[in-house]
Amino acid sequence: MSVSPDTHSKVVGYVLWLFGFTGAHRFYYGRQITGVIWFFTAGLFLIGWLVDLFLIPSMDRAADRRYVAGRSDYSVAWILLTFLGWLGLHRFYLGKWITGILYLLTLGLFGLGILYDFFTLNSQISERNHAAQLRGA
Repeated sequence: MSVSPDTHSKVVGYVLWLFGFTGAHRFYYGRQITGVIWFFTAGLFLIGWLVDLFLIPSMDRAADRRYVAGRSDYSVAWILLTFLGWLGLHRFYLGKWITGILYLLTLGLFGLGILYDFFTLNSQISERNHAAQLRGA
């Protein structure tokens, strides 16, 4: 039985769950559709938010199996996006300097860039980690 690398953290998941009525923890674990539902319904009227308290361990395991581990840490990038996304720090962290500066000057491209990153950040990190593995870095 092979063990999946630990790409996501339950601790970070629970921290984001505290803001779960925004769907942050669902986006973190790669569940964009339910993340949007949570965002627009305040965590399914807080009922789904409470249920997620017990679902986070299984969401964490699924994310660990789905995404590629590597130099770029998912938890660091997600903390930066969730709390400082409007400054573009998560973009700087990923080495995306031009868009980082653009986010910094436009408050995260007026919020739309942050929303885009909520949908795609896991894939961005996974692709970056996969490319680094292919380069042997």
